[in-house]
Amino acid sequence: MSNSLCLSVVLGMGVALGGRCMTASAETESFIQDRFAIGFWVDPPIGDDADFRYKEIADANFTMVLGGFGARTRETVKKQIELCERYNLKAVVSRAGLPPDQLPESPAVWGYMIRDEPNAMDFPDLRKTVEEIRAARPGRLSYINLFPNYANEKQLGTKTYDDHVKRFVDEVGVHVLSMDHYPIMKPGVDNRQGYLDNMETIRKYSLKKDIPHWNFFNVMPYGPHSDPTEAQIKWQIYTSLAYGSKGVLYFCYWTPRGGEFPKGGAIITAEGRKTRHYEQAKRVNHDIKQLGPTLMSLTSIGVYRVNPDKNPDDVLKDAPITNLTKGDYLVGLFKHADGRWAVLLNNYSFAYTAWPTVVFSVPVEQVREVCKKTGEEIPVVDDSPAMEGLQISLDSGEGRLFLLPR
Repeated sequence: MSNSLCLSVVLGMGVALGGRCMTASAETESFIQDRFAIGFWVDPPIGDDADFRYKEIADANFTMVLGGFGARTRETVKKQIELCERYNLKAVVSRAGLPPDQLPESPAVWGYMIRDEPNAMDFPDLRKTVEEIRAARPGRLSYINLFPNYANEKQLGTKTYDDHVKRFVDEVGVHVLSMDHYPIMKPGVDNRQGYLDNMETIRKYSLKKDIPHWNFFNVMPYGPHSDPTEAQIKWQIYTSLAYGSKGVLYFCYWTPRGGEFPKGGAIITAEGRKTRHYEQAKRVNHDIKQLGPTLMSLTSIGVYRVNPDKNPDDVLKDAPITNLTKGDYLVGLFKHADGRWAVLLNNYSFAYTAWPTVVFSVPVEQVREVCKKTGEEIPVVDDSPAMEGLQISLDSGEGRLFLLPR
């Protein structure tokens, strides 16, 4: 269970995070995230087929593009922005060597790519860069992505990962906290707990600084990582959502060339062909996109890991679920901007479905589910009405989002 911030402290913070993401801030220079971010690493090359490629991105239900690979010159960045405007995508673009006062602006531009995985020694210079861009382009994001918690001390420049993240948010002053972590999920090797630990650290400092957090997850084979199944992709995404993530980013979209990735196998190959991950991402992204407006209105209150060997009632004693069938779950608890509770119930298994009997703290008639097909709030449907109690069907790696009265 990950409720290191006690309920009263988090409630005291209010629902400011959701409000900051969705509405204008008194700090006019602050970046305002106006939609849930579904993006990726490695944007496609800007060539003669660029329009087709960006339509392909939009058709797969992505909501934003991180530049810096396919578009890195002034001309290609300009074209990338035009394409994002055309297909209703937000963009974090390459600076392409431009000084802050010449960086491109557009309703489609969320901000600018600054740095990936910095060492703590880089923080002072990064702070200077962030302040220069903020002064020249108020309201734009200076995007910096952090190491995962399995990076070593030399890479981090700090004794611990927690100290690395703390120093980063204190010393650099960014408006989005982002990291990458790629759990291994193979027979005999399961380090998903490290993913949860990483998400908890990011969640903690996101709440402390009242800024959204995003994270990269794996979608391709490389090194010790196997090629993830659709259920493993869903597991990584819904786990991130349980920790309050406001952005999920695929590694990678366009397959990078080089000795580190001899198998290829990202969402699109280096030659431009769709892999099976394209249709998988399209399906999963559709559902996350529909949940997005509600997710943007939520502030994380607690995260609960219900292991098969634990009594769910003991683990969930602070959550508005009063009874849950014994099993393997991750539960995210949130406060909605309108004061309601929200519960994200995840099937922790990526190999098996789950059919828990769930008892909420209010009559089921008062509970609403956020529909992943439409985004609307709908009555909860009993998936096994012939059985006693409310039965909730969860596919492997899947999560479902429920709203309860104040």
